[in-house]
Amino acid sequence: MKTYKNLYPKLCSFKNLELAFRKASKGKSKKFYVIEFKKNLKQNLLDLKKELEWETYRPSKLTKFTIRDPKTRLIRKSIFKDRIVHHAVVNILDPIYEPRFIADNFANRINKGTIAAIKRFDKLLKKVTKNGSEINNAKHKSMIKGYVLKADIRKFFDSVDQTKLIEMLRRKIKDEKVIWLIIKILKNFDSKIKGMPLGNMTSQFFANVYLNDLDQFIKRRLKAKNYLRYVDDFVILHESKEKLEEYKDKIEKYLMNLKLELHPDKSKIFPLYKGVDFLGFKVFYSHKRARKRNVSHFKRRLEKLKKSYV
Repeated sequence: MKTYKNLYPKLCSFKNLELAFRKASKGKSKKFYVIEFKKNLKQNLLDLKKELEWETYRPSKLTKFTIRDPKTRLIRKSIFKDRIVHHAVVNILDPIYEPRFIADNFANRINKGTIAAIKRFDKLLKKVTKNGSEINNAKHKSMIKGYVLKADIRKFFDSVDQTKLIEMLRRKIKDEKVIWLIIKILKNFDSKIKGMPLGNMTSQFFANVYLNDLDQFIKRRLKAKNYLRYVDDFVILHESKEKLEEYKDKIEKYLMNLKLELHPDKSKIFPLYKGVDFLGFKVFYSHKRARKRNVSHFKRRLEKLKKSYV
């Protein structure tokens, strides 16, 4: 396995911090905190560079708030300066880990996302149903063959074992200063042992690192061909319900190694003819439709946008 040393100088470089600033401020140029930081941009970045190089950097306390999207979630938000540091870290680590991620991991990656995940799911659905032959030949939709294991990892972001994550990162990252900075970011949380703040960009990246072992287990050890994951939600499609039950049992046992578990109420096996709720859509062979609660959520956001232009 290839390992990486001497990454910290590049992480702390003015060039990387400047790039991190641009990414952190994207779409937020009119925000007060961005405007204030930009007034003395060069000096602010130089000061941050010095803090990182001298290892005096300390992340600020997180701000907490809740959102409904559509269910209520507790978000912990870092101040803008810390978000620049998060981007600086991911700028260095992402090129190292991206080639190791499976193609069917659709969360927080370039050219991926929910729409790409739904398209891929649709392709897998047609593959399992033999491009529609099961549907076209069936007199009743209940005769359609094929099943899906739809699973949710219970309280994933609150359950990530920080020590386990650091062990994973140390497999490839042999620069202890980079590890020191990551630990600083991880420990800036309610719990110093487990969990990551949902609002941090680093948490989204580390989620992919942490769950990559699961992805590799499912694809390589279980040899499940029709698998895709989006953050803590994943699906496996198969012609055999019994095979999916076998997969589910083995996945539950494997997740114990990661100190995670499947949500008992949200991890079920369904026949494909019933359609599958996935990432805000109800997906059938012939069509897809947005779930009603997502349509209502969209309408509320649209009304807020209209009011902002009045």
